[in-house]
Amino acid sequence: MKTEEEEIKKSEITAALLTPYKLANFDLSHRIVLAPLTRLRSYNFVAQPHAALYYSQRTTKGGLLIGEASGISETAQGYPHTPGIWTKEHVEAWKPIVNAVHKKGGIFFCQLWHAGRVSNYDYQPNGQPPISSTDKPISAEYQIDGTSAADYPPPRRLRIDEISELVNDFRIAAKNAIEAGFDGVEIHAANGYLLDQFLKDKVNDRNDEYGRGSLENRCRFPLQVVKAIADEIGPDRVGIRLSPFADYNDCGDSNPEALGLHMANSLNNYGILYCHMIEPRMITQFERSETQKSLLPMRKAFKGTFIVAGGYNRNEGNQAIASGSADLIAFGRLFLANPDLPKRFELDAKLNKYDRNTFYTHNPVIGYTDYPFLG
Repeated sequence: MKTEEEEIKKSEITAALLTPYKLANFDLSHRIVLAPLTRLRSYNFVAQPHAALYYSQRTTKGGLLIGEASGISETAQGYPHTPGIWTKEHVEAWKPIVNAVHKKGGIFFCQLWHAGRVSNYDYQPNGQPPISSTDKPISAEYQIDGTSAADYPPPRRLRIDEISELVNDFRIAAKNAIEAGFDGVEIHAANGYLLDQFLKDKVNDRNDEYGRGSLENRCRFPLQVVKAIADEIGPDRVGIRLSPFADYNDCGDSNPEALGLHMANSLNNYGILYCHMIEPRMITQFERSETQKSLLPMRKAFKGTFIVAGGYNRNEGNQAIASGSADLIAFGRLFLANPDLPKRFELDAKLNKYDRNTFYTHNPVIGYTDYPFLG
């Protein structure tokens, strides 16, 4: 028979995701975070009214939501119908969506994004090549939305003077996000997009202060973005997403452990709110792989809140929180298919199954706001 102490410990583990958490100035009622999910339903790169329903459905009082990747400039887009945050029109379009989340007591962060070479001429001003750390095109066979490498032309390598302009684009986008009402921003430096293209040595083949193979040089641009945004809106409103172990969009690294640890330590210099990392098991976008690699060294190194993502279920999330390997868990596909995920986890209720075929359709309802609630 289990002792009373063992039963209490088991109870604490199975309820770990539902315990409150103090995220600096934000009082979270639980540890379940809506992961940033590209939805391709922001027509003409402008957030749409139907997004207010989508996000409010997934809002709980004291729950943290991270919005879908939002472009920081006219060169940032790489997919159809992704939202922007670089114009006044974008800011105004986001306001009622943010208000809908706040009305239900949620905390809402805007993910700032630049696709870099994961783009093509159709999405670039005047049909120009997309920009990157390199002039090498993507060689991976298939990408996130099912397109092939043939859909991605060779990018143009950024000049050093252009990098400072992009840092400023990120800064202005962060300022715009706060104007739109967001509580903070998450810098997207993961998944093979522009900042990740500088971080990873498989892609970054530069022979200047932003390359040459050294960690300090490869991390320079992303850390300049962190500093600029922290200086603009305050470090307590800034998070970053990293995927050192991933090889999404043909963007891998020869020593992900060293890269992740260097970034975790370097981020401490700016005092930002959180670091959001993708687990090593998620080498590709949707499939888990067995691995002995771990985020624990980065978790121990980073002094702020540590969020993890990567195919978690209820039990794994509870174990991660209870063991101290993470402060918060970001759920993507499960939260998409279960808008009331915190309640289902609380009751250990059956979960809706997600339909991968409707992840990236452009319909404003199907696969978006039509997943059923409990009861």
